[in-house]
Amino acid sequence: MTETSRRRNGRWEKNGITKHRNGKRSLFSGVMILTVSNLLVKVTGLLFKIPMNYIVGDTGMGYFNSAYSIYTFFYMLSTSGLPVALAVMVSEKRAAGNITAAKTIYRTALALFAAGGLGVFLLMFFASGELAELIRSEKSALSVAAAAPTMLFICVSSAMRGYFQGCGNLLPTAVSQLIEAVGKLVIGISAAGYAIRMGYTVPVIAAYAVSGLTLGSLAGMVYLLIAKFLRGDRDLLPDPLEIRNERVPRKEILRRFLKISLPITVSASVMSLTNMIDTALIQRVLQNAGMAEEEAAALFGNYTSLAVPMFNLPPVFVYPIAYSLVPVAAAALSSGDRRKAADAAEAALRAAVLIGMPCALGLTVLADPVLCIFYRPESAHLASPLLMLLAPSSLFVCILAVTNSILQSCGEERKPVISMLCGAAVKCVSNVILLRHIGIAGAPISTFLCYLTVTVINFAFVVKCTGICPDFSKIFLLPAAAGFACAVTASAVNGLLAVFSAKSACFSAIFAGAAVYAAILLLSGNITIDEIKTIVTGAKKQDHEPNG
Repeated sequence: MTETSRRRNGRWEKNGITKHRNGKRSLFSGVMILTVSNLLVKVTGLLFKIPMNYIVGDTGMGYFNSAYSIYTFFYMLSTSGLPVALAVMVSEKRAAGNITAAKTIYRTALALFAAGGLGVFLLMFFASGELAELIRSEKSALSVAAAAPTMLFICVSSAMRGYFQGCGNLLPTAVSQLIEAVGKLVIGISAAGYAIRMGYTVPVIAAYAVSGLTLGSLAGMVYLLIAKFLRGDRDLLPDPLEIRNERVPRKEILRRFLKISLPITVSASVMSLTNMIDTALIQRVLQNAGMAEEEAAALFGNYTSLAVPMFNLPPVFVYPIAYSLVPVAAAALSSGDRRKAADAAEAALRAAVLIGMPCALGLTVLADPVLCIFYRPESAHLASPLLMLLAPSSLFVCILAVTNSILQSCGEERKPVISMLCGAAVKCVSNVILLRHIGIAGAPISTFLCYLTVTVINFAFVVKCTGICPDFSKIFLLPAAAGFACAVTASAVNGLLAVFSAKSACFSAIFAGAAVYAAILLLSGNITIDEIKTIVTGAKKQDHEPNG
């Protein structure tokens, strides 16, 4: 029989088999989209917390962050595992051309997410008082109730994001995250300002501020639903490949969902639970030492509103790499290309260290001047010693994000559970001991010990279970040496110029440290001009022959 081929509306038909031709979305493109989005989200978050620190003070932010720790726990419990499972399963079916199965998986996940979000919303709303009492912050009950509807909106959004991630289209995720952040900023500050003008108490003002989080999440969800409606199934159509219409039983979908998502959910929930325990322990120990509830809330609010956001800033550049790694590695493994999966994993790990090392060490030596740029001097000086202790942990968070994604992509979802449980145990024990003896400074130290433990164990699992054994000298030792040189340079420049202008000295120190770091890496050959051009232009080396 003679083969026939024709093109129709962007599709190729050959011997009656429909094929589609879409341009490949590179890992780089997804990383850049999410990096820019996450950076804007973090900047927006700072723009929210800076005026809020002035508006409601450390005490009001203590109530806000107490409620936020409860919200974060339920958020991780509801949405951490299923989006990854959905992304992996959609990516696999899409790579195989089984569009019918991919659509069934998405619809099943959306129903699961919506049901779970509704359940958590009702629990948080009607048990807000009990949850606030559990973490010894009774006055944050209104904030907990105000954050409750967010769970329903976020769960639906997470299903949509998992679907788009599995299709390799990260733009809707990036835009929705930005919408949420802007909503939190504009609505939260406006609502808090209104509450102040009305003469409400600090706990009520904090609850009004939380409304920005809720309404911003609603706006993000609406955008994703509209994006999915307008795009239809276009994102599911793979590169030129046979389109199959094989159905997958829902029972099999649910079984696979549980197999992939349950370990991820448990590991993420363990860390969120320890953070919530951290919230309770800090305030409980401080109150037992004789502090009033408002004073303990103020100290906790200072730590969580100033030091913790800065600590969370470096991983912003790494999370998109880890996020984009999952569908790429999963698709490579499903097609039998282990070398491609290993190369992507090692490249992601190297990028995490290159990014995390100078950020962690730079924040350590410039903690006080950096905080003084954004916050009231009295609050900044109080938080800077805590940030100095906390900043090194951000490097481990960067590495942890990538190693978790590597293990998840390789079907080893259970391994992070073990490492997370070990880290949680270290955090809880060290917290109890250190908080009693050295006060709130014990919180960042226990966080450092926790993430150090998790990262070491995770890395051992990566080497043992995946066979990926990276070049330690290239990935860790040279960036560490360059990072220390960067930190020393930044500290010296800041010290020399601080007598003229504190802000100018800080910015000059950052640029000088970055220049020294880049120069050392280039001169040592750890990174080349060609690699920088590749990163900037998004060009991809064709190291492997195309499959099939």
